[in-house]
Amino acid sequence: MTVHTPPLRLGFAVKVLGQPGLKSNDSRRWQNQPHLRVSIGYLHAIFDYLARQQINMYRISSDLAPYVTHPDLPQFHNQIKECRQELRALGARARALNLRLSFHPSQFIVLNSPDPTLVRKSIADLEAQAELLDAMELGPEAVVVIHVGGTYGDRVAGRERWITTYAHLPEVVRRRLVLEHDDLRYSAADVLAIHAATGVRLVFDYLHYWCHNPEGLALRPTLERFLATWPAGQRPKTHFSSPRTELRSLQRTQPDGKRATVLQEPVWTGHADFVNPFEFITFMRSAADLEFDVMLEAKAKDLALLRLRRDLPRYGPDVAARFGLSTAGSAAAPAMHQEQTRHA
Repeated sequence: MTVHTPPLRLGFAVKVLGQPGLKSNDSRRWQNQPHLRVSIGYLHAIFDYLARQQINMYRISSDLAPYVTHPDLPQFHNQIKECRQELRALGARARALNLRLSFHPSQFIVLNSPDPTLVRKSIADLEAQAELLDAMELGPEAVVVIHVGGTYGDRVAGRERWITTYAHLPEVVRRRLVLEHDDLRYSAADVLAIHAATGVRLVFDYLHYWCHNPEGLALRPTLERFLATWPAGQRPKTHFSSPRTELRSLQRTQPDGKRATVLQEPVWTGHADFVNPFEFITFMRSAADLEFDVMLEAKAKDLALLRLRRDLPRYGPDVAARFGLSTAGSAAAPAMHQEQTRHA
């Protein structure tokens, strides 16, 4: 009997550029009484856009529930409970759209800090985001992605502190948490060691692999090891981006105190606006027999995703087929391109 494998998903993060006016969260200051209920309304509008564009993977803003864990603003602490019904309806709609959702908190969420106060605050934020996904009644593939944190002068000790903290996390956090290697501090080998000690699921990041791989791990075996950290029945996710390549023009203060334009070479750890289709196709062909969804981390957000979807049928029809795309659909690409350019 032939087992049908659903197409792989392509996703993007938070901000929508293809339709003006869509907000990802209620960003008003606390004095103006922002609320999760407003953010949920914004998300429904984004879901409308995702449905029209047939995008079925999306990273939600980590600020969805404003000030929900702020220690000095207790009036915001009950937003998730206050919006149980709205969150349940939002999750039902996500499931009906086959939409995979996730969170990726900021770099200020640090579980391996030597400062216990910072760790406690980080855990509170992670618990709130995990509770949001639970309130939406989403399955285990809806995750919260974080990095290991700082090295604080001793990378191995920092790794061990993360492992120690993980053992004391609330169950709702451990159930949703996944760990990603980074581009400067903790490599793929580091997070694999953390997985071995904790069982935490891992997210493979293509650009970070190339930027920071001091152990010289090979690409394909490393990807396989990351994917194997996900239990059977759960589709792993990966991150993909291309590095920025353009010459940068920056304003700098000179010794005489005057401001001047300085030209600087690219920093390879930075994300490009769009995805290099040939690089993406090469990566996907190297993993042709592996199954995982791909979150694009490109500065142009949904515009980068839509452009890549147009490029794949032309340059890599075999890869396009894995994402449920066909060359027949590329005939409408010029019109869509013009519309997205007008919006941008």
